[in-house]
Amino acid sequence: MRGFFAKYSLYLSWLVAIVATSGSLYFSEVLGFIPCKLCWFQRILMYPLVMLLAIASYRNDQRIFAYVLPISILGWGIATYHYFVVEQKLLGELESPFCQAFAPCDAKWLDWFGFVTIPLMSLIAFTLITILMIMQRKLTNRTSPLEAFEQ
Repeated sequence: MRGFFAKYSLYLSWLVAIVATSGSLYFSEVLGFIPCKLCWFQRILMYPLVMLLAIASYRNDQRIFAYVLPISILGWGIATYHYFVVEQKLLGELESPFCQAFAPCDAKWLDWFGFVTIPLMSLIAFTLITILMIMQRKLTNRTSPLEAFEQ
């Protein structure tokens, strides 16, 4: 099973980015949810991953992790802050400088099962992409540069 994820990590990462971007656009453009500033930062980091991973998948670029990992780790950090600190208020009633009256960061547009919200879905997407890219990196580093391009 681990070999499957390592072998197809590039394509799975692309799929996660597509689903996350599509969901984000559906929530805002179809359902009319207003994204807050933190949501916008996460979008800014997620949307380009669709194109980067699409091109890498098409070209079978096994070294894309060098470009994707910094973006996904930064997105993971913002999503973690948004979900745990701002939305779940784990540090108490912390006033976030990103929150605005017309698009509050702690607004729960969705609340499935009492904890699944849009920031959590973003956190899961960035986590999956980060894990898959780390697997991609380990797989690429185990093979020689020539072998990586022949696969």
